[in-house]
Amino acid sequence: MVRIILIAIGLVVLIALARVAYMIVPAAGWLSSHEPRLADRCQSLEVAPGTEDVTIHPEAGIAFVSAADRRTPNPPAGGIWTFDMADPDGSLRYASVDGPEDFQPHGISLYIGEDGTQRLFVINHPVAGGHTVEIFDIDDQWRLFHAETITYPELSSPNDLVAVGPRQFYATNDRGFVGGVMEPLEAYFGLPASSVSYFDGETGRIAAGGLIYANGINVSADGRTLYVAEFLGRAVNLYDRNPETGALTHRRRIGVRTGADNIEIDESGELWIGAHPRVFDFLAHMEDESVIAPSHVIRVNPETGQTVTVLYTDGEELSGSSVGAPWRYQFVVGAVFDSNVLICPRG
Repeated sequence: MVRIILIAIGLVVLIALARVAYMIVPAAGWLSSHEPRLADRCQSLEVAPGTEDVTIHPEAGIAFVSAADRRTPNPPAGGIWTFDMADPDGSLRYASVDGPEDFQPHGISLYIGEDGTQRLFVINHPVAGGHTVEIFDIDDQWRLFHAETITYPELSSPNDLVAVGPRQFYATNDRGFVGGVMEPLEAYFGLPASSVSYFDGETGRIAAGGLIYANGINVSADGRTLYVAEFLGRAVNLYDRNPETGALTHRRRIGVRTGADNIEIDESGELWIGAHPRVFDFLAHMEDESVIAPSHVIRVNPETGQTVTVLYTDGEELSGSSVGAPWRYQFVVGAVFDSNVLICPRG
């Protein structure tokens, strides 16, 4: 009987080790290599610490940059910055003139309604604790004026969001377990415990689960397909979306062989994703700003699953890229901790 128990324990340990190896080896980037691509042709624009998310107005070419200092304990308030793609150096300015006092922005989403309504939705992680979504109205000078704060229990560990109405949005919860022994176990074992929540304008609920560190999120132009990146799962998930009810049905999963972060969409419907090809380099960069980490931007065709590297650098120009936002013949790359963005040619 003792022998059977020991054999069973041994098998459990072997399975556990195999699962950890299955997650760690790809995350470390040991199975893939990249040549430098395009970064030497990009313009660097200094903005503010932690240019984590970027989205660009599709007609006006105004870039919105979410920036917060994620390394400093009890950091000062962050904010949203804007610049004109036609004149980045001459147009950079602080736009969230009416933001919350305790404002630590993360993922952002631009909403443009059929009636001309323009709003920016922002994930906020106040230093005092908790998580909120801040909604801003945008005036004709691209300034942001605070309209509303939304929070609900299912907004438990929000990373990114996508607006689908003037008060409606989906948000990713990147972790299923916050604190305690299960939090590191979820990461190292790649447990599919993260989720997507939906706020329908009145209440919030979980719309999808079973994800391995859900991260970036976006929606197709017709509103019928939702895209969700899995950072540790190294994949992008496609969901059929019911625009009337907000219900999601999983359609397919596209492996991308890199740690997918924020998702932006170009005029042809292709996905542009900032990514972390070597997760342990990124974690070292997180702990020590003198340590650089690769920046990687990929383009994914959601119909065919074809994935193309658009930009790659070991980190000299920008470390730890989290977004690649396309606009016409350019795209903008932001980073989790660095204070600059790269403005690069599409080509």
